[in-house]
Amino acid sequence: MLSYDDRLKLLRETKIRHTLQKRKQNGYTDLDDFGTVPLPEGYRVTPYYNSENGSFYGYEGMAENFCRVLGAHPPYVDPLEMLCGRWRDMLVNYRGDVHYLPDWLKNDPKTQEMMKSVTNQWSKRWDEMRFPYEELKPLQKRYNIQSGIDSDAHFACDYSIGFELGFPGLLEKIRHYRTLNPEKKAFYDAEEKVLLAIFDFVERHVAEIDRQLVTEVRPEIRETLLEMRSVNAALLERAPQSFHEVLQWTVYFNCASRIYTRDGAGFQLDTLLYPYYLRDKEAGRLDDEKTIFLIANLLLTDPHYYQLSGVDENDRDLTNHLTYLCLDAADRINISCNLTVRLHPNCDPGVLERSVFYLLKNKNGWPRFCNDLTLTEGYMRNGVDKKTARRRIAVGCNWMCVPGKEYPMNDTVKINVAKVFEVALEEMKGESAPSTARLFELFQKHLKIAVQTVADGVNLHLDHQWEVTPELVMNLLMHGTLEQGEDISRCAELFTVGLDGAGLAVVADSFSALETRVENEKRLTWEQVFSALEENFPDERTRLILHSSPKYCQGGTAADRWALKLTECWTKTVNGQVMPQGRCLVPGWFSWARSIEYGKAVGATPNGRKSGEPISHGANPNPHFRKDSAPTAQAAGIASVQCGFGNPAPLQIEFDPLLKADDEGVRVISQFVKGHFKEGGTLININILDRDTLLEAHKDPNLHPDLVVRVTGFTAYFASLSPAFRQLVVDRFLEGV
Repeated sequence: MLSYDDRLKLLRETKIRHTLQKRKQNGYTDLDDFGTVPLPEGYRVTPYYNSENGSFYGYEGMAENFCRVLGAHPPYVDPLEMLCGRWRDMLVNYRGDVHYLPDWLKNDPKTQEMMKSVTNQWSKRWDEMRFPYEELKPLQKRYNIQSGIDSDAHFACDYSIGFELGFPGLLEKIRHYRTLNPEKKAFYDAEEKVLLAIFDFVERHVAEIDRQLVTEVRPEIRETLLEMRSVNAALLERAPQSFHEVLQWTVYFNCASRIYTRDGAGFQLDTLLYPYYLRDKEAGRLDDEKTIFLIANLLLTDPHYYQLSGVDENDRDLTNHLTYLCLDAADRINISCNLTVRLHPNCDPGVLERSVFYLLKNKNGWPRFCNDLTLTEGYMRNGVDKKTARRRIAVGCNWMCVPGKEYPMNDTVKINVAKVFEVALEEMKGESAPSTARLFELFQKHLKIAVQTVADGVNLHLDHQWEVTPELVMNLLMHGTLEQGEDISRCAELFTVGLDGAGLAVVADSFSALETRVENEKRLTWEQVFSALEENFPDERTRLILHSSPKYCQGGTAADRWALKLTECWTKTVNGQVMPQGRCLVPGWFSWARSIEYGKAVGATPNGRKSGEPISHGANPNPHFRKDSAPTAQAAGIASVQCGFGNPAPLQIEFDPLLKADDEGVRVISQFVKGHFKEGGTLININILDRDTLLEAHKDPNLHPDLVVRVTGFTAYFASLSPAFRQLVVDRFLEGV
């Protein structure tokens, strides 16, 4: 008879096999693992286009194509699991732009004929025919801005709405409010169509379970299938009531929201599920081993971003027994996970110790840690109360969100400040008296223009998102959407839009190099620097003179002072941008995984970086910033450049596993985490990497197909990443603690 541990071992092996199959199907993927399974043979979707530019938009277009994509998904029932359902494909793939189409659709003759007949002068993701922004494009390109226009759904649902109502209750709610708001019929019709497609998805899984029951003879597996059938059938009739039912409901909603707009924001896993756990355990329907297996199964279905621990608005600890079971479940399945442990001085210290133990034991980049105290105090500076700020949870790579009430567009809007610096430096070349003081004045001027350009793009997006990509799936679990008949992009209570700066270390080190080597030491002239940059450092000696100047995160250097000055400038400029309708921009430092992409847009820089090379990662220093690579120096530097309004500047750090998963190892890493947070840090992503294993996997990913790394805010299988992204992790690697 198969035990839970036996099953988890087999499921983990299936996961690795699926990962390699997906790489064969899709090539390298520099994104989250997502939890998808390979596309089956014969999978086809025939998209419906309702725009003359060969794409689809609005309530009708999005609802119809969602139904087609979800309808094409075959049911996924693995009898070794207790939760069924997987997603494989995204709606955006069919937006009409051939670049996004899967290979089978690109090569389809009907698709090729259609692409010849449509007007191709406009973007296919954003409806530029109706909502153009040609005047913004030159400035977006000049400052290398990621505008956020037609960004993915980077906000968070309130899953408690779904747990309370279930799919039948949501359908009743739609129909009720449609009678009260008849003028919003198009909105409600689309929401109903989407929800009925989810009903059909559930029904097809029930049918698949019935099919498997006909031939299954193993008693423990038949028992599982019968329980799965009962759970799934119940979700078609009422709201989830048991722990098993609420997890299965979550899987179906996650599949739908992922397919729709790549949503990956989960919820406060331990507190939201705790009442169901207690009720079932007290009734004798659930024990801790089954709980661990079910949560491990949830994590296997999709690596949504889930939060654990933290405190409430009265600073009372939220840690409970289920917090530990969730960590144990992640340990048992030991795959790519996106768990965030939220820490506060009032939290049970055991949760940090258990978390660090698993981080050291499994070396898979999870969990990560965020600072409840600093994030809450920072977010309150945007004018929200403490209760609201405490409800804001970590549900993305670098970002937080108030579930059900906030539309922040986080991690979708960025300015490459290294490019802004380059533009300012280029302007100063024509002046008679160049200086770092003058360069900083020009930097401020161009940064202000870049932020204004971002604001114009964000406002365009928010004004028309409901007409282009209404959030039909996530609207189901948002406050006020169904009640008002409005898309969440129009009726959210909070529009605190995150704006991240990228390239901080490149700019800080460049200012430091100019100040030190040109102005103070006079080892180089401005003309020599300008010439070296224009020619991409033909003289290695000149490059090394600049490159060897004091660096950000070395501690007390000119570059550290410039990093503080740049952060103050960035925060003041972003906060000072006037926005309409209660919207505001919230500053942070984060590049996501775009440091390679952003680097290609920037020529040689005065810190000795050559043209086209990657920019620095997020708030991190440039690689090899110190010979000893001291983690404490890096942590102190990053703590000093927090913008202070609730949008993090994460510390991304890689350690060689010199420390073991024992009391001493746990103590050292725990003290490191607490020390960074005491200094004001907000979010820590840690990789525990073995140098030899990492380099072997970089050379031949097939040697270590189960190696998981935290690329940035997300975890992924190293074997799935492109060579360039694998190099990014290798270059960032720090040896020793």
